Amino acid sequence: MEYIREHIWQILIALNYILALSAVIAVLFKKINPTKTLSYIIVLLVFPFLGLIVYYLFGQEYRKSKIFNRKNVLNQSVVKQIQDELELDTKTIESVDELLEEKSKLIRLLYNSENSKLTIKNDVELIKDGDYKMELLFEDLRNAKHHIHIEYFIIKDDTLGAKFLNLLCSKAGEGVQVKMIIDDVGSSISSKMKRKLNQSGVELYKFMPVLFSRFTGKMNYRDHRKIAIIDGKIGYVGGINISDNYINSKNKRYWRDTHVRITGEAVRQLQILFFTTWDFVSDGKLNISKDHFPKNEIKENVALQIAASGPDTDWSNIMEALFVAITNAEEYIYITTPYFIPNDEIVTALQVAARSNIAVKLIVPKVSDSWIAEYATNSYLEKLLEAGVEVYHYTKGFIHAKTIVIDGAFSTVGTANMDYRSFNINFEVNAFIYDKTFSERLKSDFESDLKNTEQLKLETWMNRSRRKRFIEALARLAAPLL
Repeated sequence: MEYIREHIWQILIALNYILALSAVIAVLFKKINPTKTLSYIIVLLVFPFLGLIVYYLFGQEYRKSKIFNRKNVLNQSVVKQIQDELELDTKTIESVDELLEEKSKLIRLLYNSENSKLTIKNDVELIKDGDYKMELLFEDLRNAKHHIHIEYFIIKDDTLGAKFLNLLCSKAGEGVQVKMIIDDVGSSISSKMKRKLNQSGVELYKFMPVLFSRFTGKMNYRDHRKIAIIDGKIGYVGGINISDNYINSKNKRYWRDTHVRITGEAVRQLQILFFTTWDFVSDGKLNISKDHFPKNEIKENVALQIAASGPDTDWSNIMEALFVAITNAEEYIYITTPYFIPNDEIVTALQVAARSNIAVKLIVPKVSDSWIAEYATNSYLEKLLEAGVEVYHYTKGFIHAKTIVIDGAFSTVGTANMDYRSFNINFEVNAFIYDKTFSERLKSDFESDLKNTEQLKLETWMNRSRRKRFIEALARLAAPLL
């Protein structure tokens, strides 16, 4: 015992490196992205104890295969049940090839997914701030007659959140079916409010609950989606969560974001996506009827696909669709994202596009809500500037919008950031919209946002301090882990 007390530090260091080497071997066998592999190895071997904590929280794929293979099976079962029993109509590729010839490659890529069927009869409203979104959403919720389905990464019972949750309780009390899925890491609802929701008849489930005694790997695989469906007729999707932080009437710092309100056929695809997640979190407590898929009465012709991705999909659907869209651009590519930590494929696609005389413009926040994300984002900008990409720092506040518009024919609004986590780890959903009028609106908003930016110049950017460059390098190394 005396020897152990005298050499406790050496013993702990030795134990650390035994565990670290075991973790390194495990990482190597996973055959993941080389950058991510190297990042884990460096953190594990260079930072005693801290490296193990990072790996424990983020690196281990705790029961991933078992959990998400099961979810994938459930997804297929739910989709088949809905399509067989309810006989929902879907569009074929051939029926729209002539209409959307210039972007048919992208449609064909997503069409292979059962959850990404192309829909035509839609109307889409573009929303550019949280205040307006909440005004529309609350009105739609108040008018709900049959059901309300909510799936959100962040719902907090602050001033706005409490108003939202109390409204759900009120609607449940009126006999409206209210189902809600919240991410257990992103959301924060008090026990008192949860009791009220339960007593009011609101069905609430947490996505991948975090038990701190069994915390391994569960900071990954979060439900980052923001979906609201009212009566199967109205759907919302985009970047705006339910919290005071997302509305400027409550937020001290200006928050610029984008969401869409959809009416029409595409709401059915959001509904199917919600039910696949509900089946997973509720352990099969699924009751689907034709009332969840009412007859569509929309006459507008806005072509739209709902694209979902996550650890339960065989392919990175959203990332691949963005790659195809970028590589097929002919005139311009306008991107807005709060976190730009892309993979090599996206970086190369943007560089090639810019060098091919396509106008590529990127807006990112000048000051992020995460210092490591800010420095990691900045580490990618020099190579883009060298290739001719125009990069702009948003200065009015924080820009959280996740949008892309290409050639006035294709645009996307959704939950996916242009980073590792959205592409490979979290559950995301984007609306892919093939409509010139909508694309022009999104382009106009982008150009309006440019008035509140500072354009980065290559020469000036290259002269930033060595200290910043060093921090950027470290942040870039850590970004795939976090």
